Formats: sequence, C-alpha cells, structure tokens
Amino acid sequence: MRAISLTDAVALVDRVREAAAGGARENLEALATAVPVPIANIGIRFCKKLPPTTEERIADTRAVCVADSVMYPEALATAASARCWSVVGYDGGRVFHDAAASLGVEDVDALLRAMGRSGGPPWQAKHKLAAPAALVAGARRS
Repeated sequence: MRAISLTDAVALVDRVREAAAGGARENLEALATAVPVPIANIGIRFCKKLPPTTEERIADTRAVCVADSVMYPEALATAASARCWSVVGYDGGRVFHDAAASLGVEDVDALLRAMGRSGGPPWQAKHKLAAPAALVAGARRS
C-alpha cells in the first residue's frame, strides 16, 4: 500500500463521492423508467454516523472501515430526494419486525414467500430484505 497525503486522500474521496452520486442518479433514472408505476418513496438502510468532514473520517479508524457503506446509501438518498421521492430509513435488524407491525401481523415470512413465488427466480436474500423495507417505507409514508 502506498501512502498519500491528506490533501490527495481527500481529493480521491471527493472523486469517488461524485462517481457514487452520478451512479445513483443514473440508476434511479433507470429504475424509474423500468417500473410501470410512479415511485413515491424509497427505503434505505440507516447508516452509521460518521464524523462530519472527510479529513475527520480519514483520521478515524472506525470511520475508514465503514465509510463506503455509508457513502453509497447517502448518494442514493440524495439522488432519490432530488427526484422528489420520500426517503425512509430502516433498521436492517428490525425491518422484518417493523414490516409485520406495519401490516398488523405477527410474521411476514409467509407474505415474503408468496412474493418470491409471484416474482419468480431469482428470489435472493437481498430481495427478501428489500421487500419488507418497501413495506416499512410505504407504511411510514402513509
């Protein structure tokens, strides 16, 4: 690994952040075009809190380890807000419970299995997480 100056590191992070923002805008545009109904809201997993500046994040070992897992959801949230979509955060550890509560049921597993069968393969773990997140986002929006 090659050491770089703080100034160069901040400039690199800025370039990556701009690329993430551009990718988020492009992908949400593609999503909006592909989905046959208007999108009103989006569920995005809550992110860990980081120091406010890039310089502080670079100096904080914990922040360095999780910064990319925060940057991309932030880029998506910003791009969604720019499209006037409501951005609803969800807790990945509680999303299944919260989805069940929003529907007034004990458990959403049966509903998720039915959604998986209806949607067809591939019904992967990421889809099984996105579905209750969408339910939570819809419930919080209404």
